[in-house]
Amino acid sequence: MSGKKYFPNNWQKWKDAPEDLFMPHTFDEIMDFKIAAWELPSNIACVIRESNLTTKKVKEYVYQRTYAAERKVQQLLKKEGIEFTVCTSQQINFVSPLDPNDVDNNDDSYDFFNE
Repeated sequence: MSGKKYFPNNWQKWKDAPEDLFMPHTFDEIMDFKIAAWELPSNIACVIRESNLTTKKVKEYVYQRTYAAERKVQQLLKKEGIEFTVCTSQQINFVSPLDPNDVDNNDDSYDFFNE
């Protein structure tokens, strides 16, 4: 070993534990706890996750200031071949390419931060 202390894996203890020791959870409980109860640290204003539809690569941007995140959203709205998710402390928004017939060409801005 490289001088690090080895801690044994106690998986057998968990495997042998009786089933009634573990509290079962419903699907709705897990969804409420893990999906609907996101929380950003107080020093983070926004997280933006961009997915390239062609390469499937994902980039994530974290912003402490709302105005910087708004500028990034405006850039992403003009970019083709991507979809992105904007997460603030209040909401999560998903933006994906739409049918060109459904888009109003005069309005290329969307305010995620003041809904």
